[in-house]
Amino acid sequence: MNPKADFYFEKDKQWQEEIQQLRTIVLDCGLTEVLKWGCPCYMFQQSNIVLIHVFKEYCALLFFKGALLKNTHGILIQQTENVQAARQIRFTDLKEITEQEKILKAHIYEAIEVEKAGLKVELKKPAEFSVAAEFQSKLDEIHDLKIAFEKLTPGRQRAYLLHFSQPKQSKTREARVEKNIPKILESKGLDD
Repeated sequence: MNPKADFYFEKDKQWQEEIQQLRTIVLDCGLTEVLKWGCPCYMFQQSNIVLIHVFKEYCALLFFKGALLKNTHGILIQQTENVQAARQIRFTDLKEITEQEKILKAHIYEAIEVEKAGLKVELKKPAEFSVAAEFQSKLDEIHDLKIAFEKLTPGRQRAYLLHFSQPKQSKTREARVEKNIPKILESKGLDD
């Protein structure tokens, strides 16, 4: 146990017992506990394997390369259609966790084997994502914007493309594009 992560297990009263049990299970598998993104993250030889996090309706184990796991019990969930690699196992009470302990450990050990084998999730390239018409017109209109966008990392490009294409109304898409043009021109990502 990493003392730096202790606060996480004490702050959330709603899921405290559940995440304590998840912590015990994960640490039982020989992973190293660190704190990343404000959550307890469990690593194997400096590689992220699984993360514990809480939401209003559930707590979860998030497997970083979950898309590569077999999911023989059908419990791995893709959070949204845009999540490519990670998969969650969600819990709403302590009993679910204790009943599934062997299955959870099997998934953790499988994730470790995936990491040992050096397997990687093939991520879609930014060019494979749809470009909102409102953003495309700005790219066509402002040459420096096009150059700046192409220089961004693939992850930053994907984040902007998804952010711009999510709203149903053109007016909202256009407002998002306008708001973020300065950030793109400064080579910053959506959350920078």
